[in-house]
Amino acid sequence: MTQNDPGNDYPLSEVPMHARKGLMSTAMVLLGFTFFTATMFAGGKLGVAFSFSEMLAVIALGNLLLGMYAAGLGYIAFKSGLNSVLMGRFCFGELGSKLSDLILGFTQIGWYAWGTATAAVVLGKYLQLSDDTVLGLMVLFGLMFCATAYVGYRGLEILSYIAVPAMMLLLMLSMWVATLKIGGLDALLAVVPSTHLDWSTAITLVFGTFVSGATQATNWTRFSRSAKVAVLASLIGFFLGNGLMVLIGAYGAIVYQQPDVVEVLLLQGFAMAAMAMLLLNIWSTQDNTIYNFAVAGCNLLRTRRRKTVTLAGAVIGTLLALLGMYDMLVPYLILLGTVIPPIGGVIMADFFYRYRGHYPRLADTRLPAFNWAGLAAYGVGTVAAFGSPWVAPLVGIGAAALTYVALTCVLGTRTSSAALPDL
Repeated sequence: MTQNDPGNDYPLSEVPMHARKGLMSTAMVLLGFTFFTATMFAGGKLGVAFSFSEMLAVIALGNLLLGMYAAGLGYIAFKSGLNSVLMGRFCFGELGSKLSDLILGFTQIGWYAWGTATAAVVLGKYLQLSDDTVLGLMVLFGLMFCATAYVGYRGLEILSYIAVPAMMLLLMLSMWVATLKIGGLDALLAVVPSTHLDWSTAITLVFGTFVSGATQATNWTRFSRSAKVAVLASLIGFFLGNGLMVLIGAYGAIVYQQPDVVEVLLLQGFAMAAMAMLLLNIWSTQDNTIYNFAVAGCNLLRTRRRKTVTLAGAVIGTLLALLGMYDMLVPYLILLGTVIPPIGGVIMADFFYRYRGHYPRLADTRLPAFNWAGLAAYGVGTVAAFGSPWVAPLVGIGAAALTYVALTCVLGTRTSSAALPDL
């Protein structure tokens, strides 16, 4: 199998220009990724803590920051043709990058276990199925959800073209019915908050819910045909797409005291639509999630057999779902939402400062086993995020980037300017 095998989506090399995609394709794949039920729970907490107008401002600011972060990494992905785990070889070293592979890969397998279990449990409750049947559904869904990821980018794209418009129509219908139920826009504006959240905590909730996904969105923005496509697709996916999920959760909490759109659709009398939403919503994120795992796994093992790693990841995720890991996932994901963003901070500092905006071709570059400046900067960013009373992911990104620049200056490892190779 050659390094440029398109069927495996170039897991260990740059994406060549002839394989690049346009805005519609890239944006649809990213929307399929960010249209995720779990994000709505963050919106549910905002919906009962702020007035409607203030809540909209929090959602807009938090998701704008998230979109800008994704767009920054997306621009690097377009310029280099690489994803975050391959970029990690430059900023962490040939062996040091395996740390980011493990962190990013295991994050995604945790999400996959949660999504697989959630789909089976919710469907089981709705159809009043036995526990054994629910376990059987977990196995079925665990294998089914990876089918489009097994195909590769093209499989994700096809599913997104089906799922995203269908989910968008259902979401708009649900919001319209909810607005009518509460008494119109004036009634929404008059809602009095029942709890309190400060802005810092609220922005942390919005930004932190999907920052781990934004760090790995380079798996698809590296397929962008231009810088404009990469940046706009990132903003569409993470500012608009993730923002809509948070808003839907807030709507449900205000009107129905329930942030989960599936439960809201059931309360609104759309039972079949609710089950369709559940499967489309989770599947369109699950395939992206297991694709992320496969890409990280390929870099960790230095193998181009992405399809094999995809299947292995689906089996591991399914086993974790059967073992009940999804019950312990919330604190686990909060932890990972703190330790993942500094990776993006180091990558951006490495690309824009050390490499002056142009990576050399990966295959032609001899990299050290460990880039200690990158590893130390990541450690500083993670510690700063854990100890921050403010927006922890942002603090982690900023601290990691600034530390990397400082260490690069001290160590004198900044490169000379190099021309971007033709991809």
